[in-house]
Amino acid sequence: MSEQLIQIEQHGGVCLLRLNRPEALNAFTSALLVQLRQALETAANDAQTRCVLLTGAGRAFSAGQDLADPHVAPSRDPGAAPKDIGHMLDQYYIPLALRLRSMPVPVVAAVNGVAAGAGANLALGCDIVLAAEGASFIQAFSRIGLLPDCGGTWLLPRLVGRAKALELALLGDKLKAVDAQALGLIARVVPDAELQDAAMALAQKLAGMPTRALVETRRAMDEALKLDYEPALKREAALQSQLGFAHDYLEGVAAFMDKRQPEFKDR
Repeated sequence: MSEQLIQIEQHGGVCLLRLNRPEALNAFTSALLVQLRQALETAANDAQTRCVLLTGAGRAFSAGQDLADPHVAPSRDPGAAPKDIGHMLDQYYIPLALRLRSMPVPVVAAVNGVAAGAGANLALGCDIVLAAEGASFIQAFSRIGLLPDCGGTWLLPRLVGRAKALELALLGDKLKAVDAQALGLIARVVPDAELQDAAMALAQKLAGMPTRALVETRRAMDEALKLDYEPALKREAALQSQLGFAHDYLEGVAAFMDKRQPEFKDR
């Protein structure tokens, strides 16, 4: 039986996924990446799940790629051919990043400690990122002669602008959670002891909201980054037409008029 590198818990409509290599600060291996993608696929296909909450076991969210993984570890043999790190990205990171960004439910990241390298960018690829006060974010790639991956070159300039993105990526300095929030890199910072409860409360709130509308909001914003203003307006109208025919719009309006809590069902 393979090692359980992702702990999975179901809390009503929230699927909690916990990276589970605490002894290695949840550093990524090919096996962990495969299990995480499989867990996301399962959540995506589970009608009960209306929000995913991603966090790490122990004192870290993820230290990024485990450099001892045979897929990336350089050989000490002078005659050995170098490893093709791009192959690792093609096989493991790209499918994972695409699956995360296209989830049919909102995804919340609860960053409980250091999030470095690909670990930082995996968190930043989620819809809403909460972090403990003691957490930190590090674009550690330049320290080993690489560039930001797992979506880093796309995410960083869009979140904080080109100038700050380059500073973070080129220098690779540690960024405290409160500073990450001030830059607009993440949504919220909470006391360390309150992180898991706060993240679960947020995930539960999202799970009770109109899931399809939330996901279309994410998709529309991502697409709008590539559009001029008028095409973005027309895209909004097209999506609004679809949502207007759905159950959740009719239910939301009826609940508002009846002064009661709505029961959203679309996904």
